[in-house]
Amino acid sequence: MLEKNYNINNIKHEVLYEVAKLALNDKLSDADKLPYEMLEGPRPNFRCCVYKEREIISQRIRLAQGKTPVPNKGNKNIVQVISSACEGCPIMRYVVTDNCQKCMSKKCQQSCKFGAISMTKDRAYIDPSLCKECGACASACPYNAIADLMRPCKRSCPVDAISMDENNIVVIDSGKCINCGACIKDCPFGAISDRSFLVDVIKLIKTKTPVYAMVAPAIEGQFGKDITIGVLKDAIKKLGFTDMFEVAIGADIVAASEAEELFEAKSKGNKMTTSCCPAFVNMIKKHYPTVYDCMSTTVSPMTATARLIKAMSPESIVVFIGPCIAKKGEVLDSVTQDSADYALTFEELKVLFEASEIEFDINAEEVQQASIYAKKFGSAGGVTAAVVRALEEKGHDASEYKVRQCNGAAECKKALLILKSGKLPEDLIEGMACEGGCVNGPGSVSVGPMINRNRNELLSKADTRGIYESLESYSEYEFSSHRK
Repeated sequence: MLEKNYNINNIKHEVLYEVAKLALNDKLSDADKLPYEMLEGPRPNFRCCVYKEREIISQRIRLAQGKTPVPNKGNKNIVQVISSACEGCPIMRYVVTDNCQKCMSKKCQQSCKFGAISMTKDRAYIDPSLCKECGACASACPYNAIADLMRPCKRSCPVDAISMDENNIVVIDSGKCINCGACIKDCPFGAISDRSFLVDVIKLIKTKTPVYAMVAPAIEGQFGKDITIGVLKDAIKKLGFTDMFEVAIGADIVAASEAEELFEAKSKGNKMTTSCCPAFVNMIKKHYPTVYDCMSTTVSPMTATARLIKAMSPESIVVFIGPCIAKKGEVLDSVTQDSADYALTFEELKVLFEASEIEFDINAEEVQQASIYAKKFGSAGGVTAAVVRALEEKGHDASEYKVRQCNGAAECKKALLILKSGKLPEDLIEGMACEGGCVNGPGSVSVGPMINRNRNELLSKADTRGIYESLESYSEYEFSSHRK
């Protein structure tokens, strides 16, 4: 049953939890009953009527099973619109508020080039059929009486992938969308969400197939200051996974490989961008294709770790677990590259723990599989810091290399525009679509100062092994760290 605190996160969590329980008990055929069990009615709880609420829950149940919200409708993009929930935003972008003084200068009316503004008895009026949403009236008003009510999802999208259909329901252009998840975080009605691999993974771990989990570096701190990598490994194996590896292993591989690439690129006078953040990679591919040749040819840490695991266990299935929604898209895009087979978020991992009634054993054996430099890949600046460290370990003068650390999609776009113009002063661009890095990803359990404090405390206990020292542990396995 849904708790009485009906907010977006609770609703999403409860739906995932109920679907996970059904999958664990082989009762997914009962999924159609969930909307009625979770919302008994007849009184509504968070929308106009219980019937709309049940439809919203039904569409979320489909997403939890990896389907599109509406059968046979919409594209297969990871980020999807829950149409039944997308109705609360204002249709008009610019609206005249009570601050309007109906002043004699009529600056708003004079500024409008489309004749959309007229004067009524009480205030100015903007005709939505004539308004072109240029914003000139809002800028001209001396009383700030015209509010800009752009939909939060549209405002947050860094690549202009969001528009509205004839019914004012959001439409996401998969040709533009980079799967960053910004719209999911910013939609105040929870009308945008992501498809889940949760049911697929549950079905796999219930079989005899060797299924390996690999956790992103950003996981430290997500479940508390006492939940170390060793504790997480123990809990994840209790879920039914064969074993667990840190994706930081792949981050060490990537740091070493990109250091070699950067050395070669600089010697030729070329610029380079990192390839770790899938949303940043999508941004380059879809919106800045002319600089695609500058992108590192090294695979992401996820793919590098998956290839290592498959070199150890060729018959294994590999599941990435991280804070990133774009990683789900990377999994689908890299099915032919011997990468991860599925991806879950930290939020979905928490649901698995709860549905399986797994308790953490804080006395579990401690584990560190990678260098501290790789473990910091999840924070903004962590990638370039590790690449520079790898250069130093190889005896290069790191001071000769200039790096640009892009913290968020806006900074990524600015850096790519400068790179495109041929005026980038730095040698290497680190692109992180999420501000603060992966630790603030849309699939996190939580974000904020407390999580960062927990994370810093856990990282402070890591040993100081170097990047190449860490890689020696896996030198016997042969696999490629570059794209096929």
